[in-house]
Amino acid sequence: MLTKDLCVTVAAGKDEDRWRSKNEGALFKRWKRTTSSVETTPAAPAPTTPSSQPSDLLKFLAINALELSAPASDALLKSRSSEWFQLSGHPGSLAPAGPGTVWKRRAAGDHPAHNPERDAYEALAACPHMRSAIPRFYRELEYGGEHFIELQDLLHGFRDPHVMDIKMGTRTFLEDEVSNARARSDLYEKMVRLDPNAPTEAEHVARAVTKLRYMQFREQCSSSAEQGFRIEAVKLPGQPPLTDLQKVKEPKQLTAAVARFFGNDERARRAIATRLREIRSLFEKSDFFRTHEIVGSSIFIIYDDERVGAWLIDFAKTRRVPNEIKVTHREPWQQGNHEEGFLYGLDRLINTIETARLSEAMTEPDVSR
Repeated sequence: MLTKDLCVTVAAGKDEDRWRSKNEGALFKRWKRTTSSVETTPAAPAPTTPSSQPSDLLKFLAINALELSAPASDALLKSRSSEWFQLSGHPGSLAPAGPGTVWKRRAAGDHPAHNPERDAYEALAACPHMRSAIPRFYRELEYGGEHFIELQDLLHGFRDPHVMDIKMGTRTFLEDEVSNARARSDLYEKMVRLDPNAPTEAEHVARAVTKLRYMQFREQCSSSAEQGFRIEAVKLPGQPPLTDLQKVKEPKQLTAAVARFFGNDERARRAIATRLREIRSLFEKSDFFRTHEIVGSSIFIIYDDERVGAWLIDFAKTRRVPNEIKVTHREPWQQGNHEEGFLYGLDRLINTIETARLSEAMTEPDVSR
């Protein structure tokens, strides 16, 4: 696995080009590694995990293929006969480690002595309330001069599953990212390319907007600002992934997209709703979440004919809030209050799943295509 950075093992094909459509050639690059890197630094043995592997159809989970030198050994890669791809997230952030695990690269810009994602996983792994709600955390390590954390691959063991990656929160940027009040022409140009009518009259005259204005505009382009969650990517068995889901914004559209995801599988829909209610209850009991803002994290949902699962992933933007600040994770965000709307979004996601019905979804236009 992993989600917003999501990684998956898939069976290698005979011909790389057959995975590519005319418009996908730039996105589906084969993941490669250098022989010298393997010879100089063999990988440590990976933790023991079940031996079952996902089916060939998971090859389509690739949105951005990895371009990262492999930490895995020749023998290990040959025995797995696999390729690794991300469902979403920053290209090159993940690499295979062993059966059932991935290495995730440290976020760019982190201070050398500070790794917020590692700290979050270590704290949550030690928390009796939350350890079952996150991928298993194994270790932090250095390879080729770069730092990684090794995590459980959540897709390992599933066969041809349904997969959905959901970005949580009404705010998916850190407060210090928007602290500079200087208006920028490059952000104005980006805004106009996305929506020529978005800038105000004053912004058109100045031909510049602040980083805060631009980031809030981006949140409003999706369902994040109003609903507290947005569907980042979906994969259905036997179909290519759905990745451009910006138009899935209104409540009826979200409900229809969720209903199509579950189809007529009431078992999976009820089980996922129950699992998300459990995660919400654990979240509310956790001391960690009482003292941290959870920015840019995702809920990763997966099910096949036999198993269902949902996990909280991605903590690169998780930060401890000042001691005098109490966050509810539901209140609206104002500069300085560190609210990010995680639980606000989770409440609405659970309600959406509980009320989604395929019969009703078929009357709603499919804007995800």
